[in-house]
Amino acid sequence: MTTNQPLKQWSERALNDQLSQWQNQYQGLDGGNLKLDLSRGKPGVEQVSLSDGLDGVLQGNYIAEDGTDTRNYGGLRGIAEARALGAELMGIPAANVMAAGNSSLSIMHLVIRTAMDLGLWNDDRLWSNTDKPKILAPVPGYDRHFSLTEHFGIELIPIPMNEDGPDMQAARAATADPSVKGIWCVPKYANPTGCTYSDNVVAALAALPASAAADDFVVLWDNAYAVHDLYDEADTLASVFDEAAAAGTADHVVQFASTSKITHAGAGVAFVAGSTKVLDALEHHLGILTVGPDKVNQLRHVKFLQGRLQAHMADHAAIMRPKFQLVEDVFSRELAGLGIATWTKPKGGYFVSLDVNPGLAEKIIAMAKSVGLTLTPAGATFPNGDDPQDKNIRIAPTFGSLEEIHAAMDILTLCIKTASAEQILAAH
Repeated sequence: MTTNQPLKQWSERALNDQLSQWQNQYQGLDGGNLKLDLSRGKPGVEQVSLSDGLDGVLQGNYIAEDGTDTRNYGGLRGIAEARALGAELMGIPAANVMAAGNSSLSIMHLVIRTAMDLGLWNDDRLWSNTDKPKILAPVPGYDRHFSLTEHFGIELIPIPMNEDGPDMQAARAATADPSVKGIWCVPKYANPTGCTYSDNVVAALAALPASAAADDFVVLWDNAYAVHDLYDEADTLASVFDEAAAAGTADHVVQFASTSKITHAGAGVAFVAGSTKVLDALEHHLGILTVGPDKVNQLRHVKFLQGRLQAHMADHAAIMRPKFQLVEDVFSRELAGLGIATWTKPKGGYFVSLDVNPGLAEKIIAMAKSVGLTLTPAGATFPNGDDPQDKNIRIAPTFGSLEEIHAAMDILTLCIKTASAEQILAAH
């Protein structure tokens, strides 16, 4: 590369010459039989192997502290030890926690279903009483939240995500509409930006149900990355539980967490937390679906993680940190100063959020796909898959090896440079 000036400031001749080199490099990738997939934030093999000690940890003792035989039916709220583990993850009293099966997504489904048709407060407040209920979606955001909401026919209203969390001015304005029933939140190391909500934003979100026009408004607080720090100097998150208690909105904040990226991703324990009134409603309706969660797995997790959660997560960080650093290194080397991309530098979580020039995300992702690199689809971080500026790309660097991530970032940055130069020259 001949200069680190923004590409838009290059002469047309210099840019054409450089573009020709990039296009030749890109053509040289064709036929390389690469199969690289950075489309989902999955823990890598080394990470899930950290928890192989779950097997046999009970040593034949299936009895919980209170004498419950975990092999049998019952215990819809989970065993006490598992609820205490959830309380440790979420920073709230164990009495306000329900420990469930392996999937926090299934618990979110239960909460939305209950709020829609069954009553989250055991009264006549149902979202389905509203002709077209809506939920606020900070964007860019988590695609599984969006697909779950859309599954129930609930409309998603995008609001901007700032560096310290959702734009609360936009959120307050939107909740003047009584058909707006909730807001999705990933408050620590948000998916995909990696931001952690500021104390002011947490307090404002906890107070939002009190000012919302809908009396059945719910803050859906998915703290999926609560303990997923990459560095010793981790972000801190204020307690939405304490803020809601102070604001008188405890019945309108429902929290989620899980061990899915702490132990074995497909065989963990999920948690939901809320007020007594909300947990009573959820337990009532959960009892129709099941006669109890997998309490043996809950006990395994307690025995495996008790007293060593912080050390266990430090082992995760040691595996993940070089991968995130590699993404940063390649982006800085190949893109810095060119004025064609910006990206986040998270202190934790599972993603890097990359913004390219408007109108190019879909093209860049397609270019990468054609030479063997699969990325999250364009628009996935927006409701209905519609990124209005077509510029956001979610990078998930955790699953691959360092060698695979290096190759993927080289391909991605080459695609970004090539597509950006073509766009600039076309504008000339």
